[in-house]
Amino acid sequence: MNPNLAKLQPYPFERLRALLAGVNPPPGVAHVNLSIGEPKHPTPEFIKRAVADNLAGLASYPLTAGAASLREAIADWLVRRYGLAAVDPEREVLPVNGSREALFAFAQTVIDATRGDAVVLSPNPFYQIYEGAALLAGAVPHYVDMRADSGFVADYGAVPEPVLRRTQLVYACSPNNPTGRVMTLDEWRRLFDLSDRYGFAIASDECYSELYFDEAAPPLGALEAARRLGRDGFPRLVVFSSLSKRSNVPGMRSGFVAGDASLLERFRLYRTYHGSAMSPVVQAASEAAWRDEAHVRENRALYKRKFAAALPLLGAPLSTYMPEGGFYFWVRTPIADTDFARELHRQYNVTVLPGSYLGRGGPGGNPGAGHVRVALVATLEESLEGVRRIQRFAEGL
Repeated sequence: MNPNLAKLQPYPFERLRALLAGVNPPPGVAHVNLSIGEPKHPTPEFIKRAVADNLAGLASYPLTAGAASLREAIADWLVRRYGLAAVDPEREVLPVNGSREALFAFAQTVIDATRGDAVVLSPNPFYQIYEGAALLAGAVPHYVDMRADSGFVADYGAVPEPVLRRTQLVYACSPNNPTGRVMTLDEWRRLFDLSDRYGFAIASDECYSELYFDEAAPPLGALEAARRLGRDGFPRLVVFSSLSKRSNVPGMRSGFVAGDASLLERFRLYRTYHGSAMSPVVQAASEAAWRDEAHVRENRALYKRKFAAALPLLGAPLSTYMPEGGFYFWVRTPIADTDFARELHRQYNVTVLPGSYLGRGGPGGNPGAGHVRVALVATLEESLEGVRRIQRFAEGL
């Protein structure tokens, strides 16, 4: 067996199930699950029709590179969304089966484990795929804390010099899961400077990029930052995006990777052997989704209504804020986050995720501790019912 499997920690939701085992919520009180970031808004009808209209694609083996028309749709979307001069659909775009699979597989491509001292930098708290990808690639994760007192900035430049010299890959996440923070142009400049100096690749997880609350100010993306800073060809940079949250199709497992053509060439080779080609049926529906923005604006409007209604309810008894992007509240708890989650479930049958399960401890402690992540993914009515119960629970502490 691969010995690195023993280094993997239980997934946050496994830990949550263990935490809540044996807890009996009040009888007759419906469960409200605000713990997992699974979109619950309806899938647009035109995407369903695209799936149904292209079922003949089940009779064909898909190509790893995907259909040219899908790559062109993605490239066109990137140019429109981020104001890029051009994106080469042949060399700078690769369709993938959701960002999660690709974020994991990319580390297996770029990490040179033969050196024996490879490091992968990750924000902390973080999406646990980053850690698992690093460990199974034979690298050592190094966590860069994001704390409230620093504005939830991941200061990669504060990483010790010996660690930076061993770093081969950096994960960034903007808008961030779980804090909802968007990286600024100056932060990207500093990270790009470090990449130039130490030669590491950057994997920018942007699966929440289309969930924001001001139509006039969409979040800055990594490719956009590179363009604005004159970094032609996106050196050592790739971005990962997904339709799951943008278009409410998590079951389609559809996304893309875009950026540095030399990195994507090697990633495509890896995926050819990995057998990760996207179904032609999913490709056809994905092309339709990337070419339509009306449904995305409607989706954002639904989230904006929920967050506007929920923030006053949470903000009075607890400490939280409006995220810049994503669909999570990152809430400070007056008691231990695990106790908060367990007692909330016991008294009110609401499930939230303890923040400590999303972070790792270090000299300064676990930056996720003392927080819970609240996912506003359900309907407006169900989300507000859950938030009102959290409000009542917090007022009684």
